[in-house]
Amino acid sequence: MVQGIHAELRKELENEIITGKLKPGDRLDETALAERFGVSRTPVREALLQLNTTGLIEMRARKGAIVAGIELKELLEMFEVMAELESMCGRLAARRASPEDIEAIRAAHDSCKTAAENKDFDNYYSLNVDFHEAIYKAGRNSYLANQTIALRNRLAPYRRTQLRNANRIMESFNEHQDVLLAIEERDADKAENLLKEHVTIQGDTFSDFVASLPG
Repeated sequence: MVQGIHAELRKELENEIITGKLKPGDRLDETALAERFGVSRTPVREALLQLNTTGLIEMRARKGAIVAGIELKELLEMFEVMAELESMCGRLAARRASPEDIEAIRAAHDSCKTAAENKDFDNYYSLNVDFHEAIYKAGRNSYLANQTIALRNRLAPYRRTQLRNANRIMESFNEHQDVLLAIEERDADKAENLLKEHVTIQGDTFSDFVASLPG
């Protein structure tokens, strides 16, 4: 029973970190969390230990657990790896996607339209996740999908911030359209390159992204 409780706690805290409710540097006090969720400290401690292994939180001597931040150099390195993983997912999806997979990708893309037009950043990010995960699934490589999701979750607070820069939300939506067409046309090279460019931070976008990061 305790195992089930700490798994649920981990999912809840993970979601709060990914959605920005809990921000880098926020302290995660075991006693306060136990009181909040109405449980003992044991499942809270187990949940925090699991989150520590994912890199979403840090366990510090005498300070306890805090939501992890990322140094700029490491953050950019992680985005580079993310771009490579996403591009690989796109290549495999273009080669392996079934008609049902392509329909799922299209449906996820269409769902993003209203949120993008209304600049509903939080809803768009959630629907954007669905779009990318439909591509991961279409690639028929569960190990690659799991690794990509793990890194995406680690970068989630920063990718959400990126979407709030200027017209990035509509640019993102239009880039999704191009990716969808490449997968529909079975153009693996194009799908790979488009997804790499979609995730990579470059040019003026890079400067805006750095300026948006918390000090």
